Amino acid sequence: MISAETVALVESGWHQARILVVGDVMLDQYVWGDVERISPEAPVPIVRATARDQRPGGAANVAMNLARLGACVTLAGLAGGDREQEILESLLADEGIEPRLTVALGTPTTTKLRILSGHQQMMRLDMESRAVQPGKVYARLLESASAALPAAEAVVLSDYAKGSLPEDICEALIGEAIQRQIPVIVDPKQQDFGRYRGATTICPNLRELAAATGEPVDDLERVLNAGQSLVPELALQYFVTTLGEKGITVLWPESRLHAPAVVRQVYDVSGAGDTVLAILALALACRMPIESAVELANIAAGVVVGKVGTVPIQREELVGALSQDAALGMDEKVLALDRLLARLQTWRCSGERIVFTNGCFDLLHIGHIRLLEEARRKGERLIVGLNSDNSVRRLKGTGRPIVSEQERARVLAALSAVDAVVVFEPDTPLQLIEAIRPDVLVKGGDYTEEKVVGAQQVRAWGGRVEIIPLLAGSSTTRLIAKSAARLATASRARVISA
Repeated sequence: MISAETVALVESGWHQARILVVGDVMLDQYVWGDVERISPEAPVPIVRATARDQRPGGAANVAMNLARLGACVTLAGLAGGDREQEILESLLADEGIEPRLTVALGTPTTTKLRILSGHQQMMRLDMESRAVQPGKVYARLLESASAALPAAEAVVLSDYAKGSLPEDICEALIGEAIQRQIPVIVDPKQQDFGRYRGATTICPNLRELAAATGEPVDDLERVLNAGQSLVPELALQYFVTTLGEKGITVLWPESRLHAPAVVRQVYDVSGAGDTVLAILALALACRMPIESAVELANIAAGVVVGKVGTVPIQREELVGALSQDAALGMDEKVLALDRLLARLQTWRCSGERIVFTNGCFDLLHIGHIRLLEEARRKGERLIVGLNSDNSVRRLKGTGRPIVSEQERARVLAALSAVDAVVVFEPDTPLQLIEAIRPDVLVKGGDYTEEKVVGAQQVRAWGGRVEIIPLLAGSSTTRLIAKSAARLATASRARVISA
């Protein structure tokens, strides 16, 4: 089960953890079109292009996933000093990623052109060179990466076997990270894992682990056993092995942990491994237990396989998926304003209408319940603004509230109709309403629309105000008076009997 702390960490943008990514950067290009006939020149379909797109790929896609999740990312790798490098650097800069690309003249920036019809990929054209670069090129790459490493909280080596991570660069970066106690996460495409010795973890898929261990890929148990034996030999803490639709398995020398996949509709698995790598890097940077990290990575991978092409995950998408996979308890509904605004962004990205109501909610009664249930029906998410204890005292007198703000908030959050509770200190919720910008503002029938705080503002941005009729005879003041009357009657009876 995903914990409240994990949800809060994701919503915060992982505290903007600093991650250094080093590896094989690519530019992914896409052409979408319609297939209407076969070419008369050869037995191939003719694709009439209708749309084009360009996205960072390879190690650059790992960096994009990290940035979209909230990290501060520096990316080092090799590129060709060509138009494709310019496009790639521009795309990265637009996401706040710092590109430190070393030019290897005479070789192209690795580019993959995919041609699709609908969701079906019909062809991929790769433009790349795997030639070994001159020593001075690697020296410049290592210098650039090493300069960024001291500020990093985690290092990712994204090796697509395109030539950016020869053994000596891996050894140098891992050695420096070990000295600084910075975790290193490796995505391997080389068959020999020896070049990654000393990393915190290597994250191969099943086929890659089978190739590295020499075991048959169709014998899962033998491959995993061999992987466990390889952990101490490579001085790793553990392997994290992705098993496709079966999920993720963590391998220690003497034990395993398996996290089943989160089943969703699959359109395209390209880029899912990069998303898993990004989640693990952020988790290690934030010192999250690996058990929680792989569960989170599974949920994130389930989001990206539902997209076409190499598309990084958005933090809001992950928060939305978390709320679907783990029902939020009352402790996870009582939010500070900054966390509430982050969650609001997720709800709005899903097209959900936001409803807001507010009050003291001291001694919760059936009238309150009816108001909240009716308010929830006006949209998909209900936020309750709760007067603080100081605010209630100013409004109701020194004898109020009867119940403290912490208890009132938790009781409200326990209701299924309520999606979030936020405590406010001023006498009115106007500042809160302006920050939340609800689609629907709800108050009880003891108000007219003209007297509702925030009504004018809500209408100004296209929202509406709803007045819910009160349930006759239900109020906190009446409850308190009735209770006081009963106590007085009981007291008089005791005096008479005495």
